[in-house]
Amino acid sequence: MKKVTLEEIMGLAAYEKVRENFRRRIIELKKARRVAVGDKVTLVFENRDTVIFQIQEMVRAERIVDLDKIRDEIEVYNELIPEPGELSATLFLEITEQSHLREELLKFLGIDEAAYFKVGTHSVHARFEAGHSKEDKISAVQYVKFPFSEQARMALVEGEEAELVIDHPNYKARALIGTPTRQSLVEDITA
Repeated sequence: MKKVTLEEIMGLAAYEKVRENFRRRIIELKKARRVAVGDKVTLVFENRDTVIFQIQEMVRAERIVDLDKIRDEIEVYNELIPEPGELSATLFLEITEQSHLREELLKFLGIDEAAYFKVGTHSVHARFEAGHSKEDKISAVQYVKFPFSEQARMALVEGEEAELVIDHPNYKARALIGTPTRQSLVEDITA
């Protein structure tokens, strides 16, 4: 999947003119790309459109007009775009009990070893971005890549049963990948 370039990012005034329609389109797109795995973990699969939207929103929120700073944002967010043969997602640990937030988050330490995408007989273990988890701290937002083998990729494309699995001592959950989500992910993995 092609990385985002500076030429694709609109200036503030131009973006304001199209923002509402663009935002509506991305919200609709993300519906098929959002997968709840149990009641405390959600993954949103990223692609070029979702990344462009995030960059545009960051530029808008921070009122960034300096081209070098926009390039920096592009560089950061381009890491979310999947490489050939992989899927990329933002994983959210959804803790609603704010009074025990830290304790609840710490229960998820080691999730980076416990999350995988299962398709047919193939398990594709998640590769988490470094720096979002330490022995005494974990971020509620994680960036995850699923590097598919050719066999696993073909199994997904050919429609074998697929699910996201978290098999952690403190959290066990699975979520079947439905048809709209599969179709959207197949577009990514074959791009």
